[in-house]
Amino acid sequence: MATDGVKIIDGDTAHDTYWGIMDLYDSGADFDSINKEFPLIQTDYFDEFDNEIYVTSCALAIWEIGQMTDDKLVFVKSIIDKGVCVKEWAELNEKEGKARQKELDKFWKKISQSNTKIRARKKYRKITNFYFQPNDLLTFQLKDGNYRAVICSTITQYRGQCNYILVPTTYNSNKKPTVEDLKDKEILGRQIGSGYDQQITREMQPGIERIWNLSGGNCNFFFGVIQHAVDHKDFVKFKDKFEKVGTLKIVEGLKKMGSFGYEVNFERFESIFGDLENQIKIFQQKKYPVKILCEL
Repeated sequence: MATDGVKIIDGDTAHDTYWGIMDLYDSGADFDSINKEFPLIQTDYFDEFDNEIYVTSCALAIWEIGQMTDDKLVFVKSIIDKGVCVKEWAELNEKEGKARQKELDKFWKKISQSNTKIRARKKYRKITNFYFQPNDLLTFQLKDGNYRAVICSTITQYRGQCNYILVPTTYNSNKKPTVEDLKDKEILGRQIGSGYDQQITREMQPGIERIWNLSGGNCNFFFGVIQHAVDHKDFVKFKDKFEKVGTLKIVEGLKKMGSFGYEVNFERFESIFGDLENQIKIFQQKKYPVKILCEL
């Protein structure tokens, strides 16, 4: 199945569709452009299950921004009436099938009525006064008295949320680190399977040969670093625990996400870096030389 649950917006396809439309809408795109990018009648899906997920999530967004029409409603109803998702969920679990039908009933009742409160385009404020910058090498000291180090690989802003993406290194010493000290350490990452041939994988991730060569040369996989994200509004509470000690740039193509997690307080860093080897073992992470991943 291409979704995680029975709700209208409850899985990758639904989220990508609904928020794809909303992101265009909030950015000021006109409705013709939105309809062209996300046509309600979509022919690219391989099965009817995915098509129902796409159509219902698309229709919800269209209704919320005031673009629902009678002909679109007729098409949406024709998709719902097929009952494809209800049948598939019911085959796995009768309660899930009934739950999906209940969601569809509520959904249809909602969108078949005129929307009297059309969603306004949202304007998100962008953060410009950053605490740290991309490529900053940051150190912090834990309760054991030793210093650890992370690299602020990027700063992302999306729908009003500003995240500092921190990539962990294996540095652990009672000496405050310098960039020179990091050159013989490692960065945490992991391999990601590729369904493409080597040439396409190489084109999609410039610099991947650095990792392939480390693994023997004749390889075909993507690579991603371990990412710990801290929101700007959370970082204000413990940013003073971190100190910039230099700059260290990970090769741009190798900044791809290997795993991702949000950290909301310094206690999380105590927990993670206090026993980093255990974290590596539990989450099946690997160590990659700084000299391979970074521009030195």
